[in-house]
Amino acid sequence: MNITIYDVAREAGVSMATVSRVVNGNPNVKPATRKKVMEAIKRLGYRPNAVARGLASKRTTTVGVIIPDISSLFYAELARGIEDIANMYKYNIILCNSDQRIDKEIHLVNTLLEKQVDGLLFMGSQITDEHKDVFTTASVPIILSATRDSEGELPSVNIDYFQASFDATVSLIERGHTKIGFISGPLEDPLIGQSRLEGYKKALRDAGIEFVDEYLQIGNYRYQSGLDATAQLLKLAERPTAILAMNDEMAVGAIHSCQDNGLEIPNDMEVIGFDSTRLCAMVRPTLTSVVQPMYDIGAVSMRLLTKYMNKEKVEEHKVILPHRIEQRQSTKPDDVDV
Repeated sequence: MNITIYDVAREAGVSMATVSRVVNGNPNVKPATRKKVMEAIKRLGYRPNAVARGLASKRTTTVGVIIPDISSLFYAELARGIEDIANMYKYNIILCNSDQRIDKEIHLVNTLLEKQVDGLLFMGSQITDEHKDVFTTASVPIILSATRDSEGELPSVNIDYFQASFDATVSLIERGHTKIGFISGPLEDPLIGQSRLEGYKKALRDAGIEFVDEYLQIGNYRYQSGLDATAQLLKLAERPTAILAMNDEMAVGAIHSCQDNGLEIPNDMEVIGFDSTRLCAMVRPTLTSVVQPMYDIGAVSMRLLTKYMNKEKVEEHKVILPHRIEQRQSTKPDDVDV
């Protein structure tokens, strides 16, 4: 049987308004009355109806979060940051996995909006016109996390992907490398996929190094694609002497592919990853990587969303967080040339 607030009021011998005040934490209830109501709630096993409360208040204190890959260490860390700030501001999270499929992303956005979430955090690769149509017609705020739309119209939290890729490439050039392999993710996304590639190309141009088509390999952010891409690079007549991979999982694949082919890391091949996830400490040698502050991106995204949901003043709707390169064992110390 579904226990209602009326049943609790009758059991405790108080009004429904008093029960409502107790449930909602209103301090204007006598301690003895509060105790009596709480005992009645416990005896009956009453649970407040969140849907009904949301209809009454026009708020559900629920936020929808859409991530591309729930098994990814990168997105897991982002989700942790979101969850911690959501708890701080008393919001519940509905976490959805989109499998990096545009049709599923659109479906999930519409489903969450139908469930009357108070706001939505979206993580995905390519922001299409269909995405923008859904986002701009939504009645609740939506924040893009670790991605953004091409016009920069929607609120977002990211790092400077162009600059991060540029800096990582420059760090290899400064070690004396002129043959640098680049394992990219899919290039369909002009802002993350393409901007990282352009950062790599710009660093080469500034150093007077010609871009070599064969040094560009396209992966899918998975370990196997790092293995496969590196195998192709090692088949070249003039193979690279360093590899920059656009996430840590592909970078680990690159390290293992080199080791499988008898190369020593970092003496025969230096490798840099991207994201600086926990994976960097799990591989041997440990992986040098661009630090993308995943937890902070999630936390700042959630805090930005709470500002929009609570009608607080927002100084900057496009937030760019700092990045850096964490030196580990897959690259030589800074004072050692190739």
